[in-house]
Amino acid sequence: MGNAADAEDAVQDALLSAYRHLDQFKGQAQMSTWLTAIVTNSARMHLRKRPRQIHVSLDEKLTDEQEYPVSERLADVRPSPEDECRKSELGTCLAQFVEQLSPPLRKAFQLRALDGLSTSEAARILGVPDGTVKAQLARARTKLRQFMRHRLNAQHRSAQLRTGLQEA
Repeated sequence: MGNAADAEDAVQDALLSAYRHLDQFKGQAQMSTWLTAIVTNSARMHLRKRPRQIHVSLDEKLTDEQEYPVSERLADVRPSPEDECRKSELGTCLAQFVEQLSPPLRKAFQLRALDGLSTSEAARILGVPDGTVKAQLARARTKLRQFMRHRLNAQHRSAQLRTGLQEA
C-alpha cells in the first residue's frame, strides 16, 4: 500500500466486509484463508481507486501564498545558445593550443587540468617528481596564455582592418 495508514484502512474495510458477509463463509477453507483473500482484495481495490499520478497545472499557483505559477518558477538550467557557441569556440581554440605545446607540457596539462588528476597522480603516471609536474603545468599555462593573447590580438587587428575597409 505504500504507507501504514492506507494499509490500516484496507484491513479495516476488509474486516467490515467480512463481518457483513459472514453468512457467505461456507467452511470449505480455514477462516484465516478466507479473511486473507478478503484483505488482499480490499487492498487491491484501494490501490485501484488511488490516482496513479498527481497532475498539477503549470499555469496555476499551488497555494494562495505563491506569487507566481509553477511554470514561472521552473528554471531552464541548460546553457543558452550563445554560451554553447562561446564554449564550443573556446574548446576548439584550447584544443588547438594544447596541441601546440611540447609533449611533456601537453601531457602534464592534460592530466592535471583536463583529466582532473592530482599532482601526485600525474607525477606517478609520468614517472617524474611532483615538482616537475607543477613546473610543467605552470609553463603550459603560460604558453597557453601567450597563444590566446596572440590569437586575440590577431582577431582584433583583423576586425580593425575590416572596419577601416568598410568606412573607406
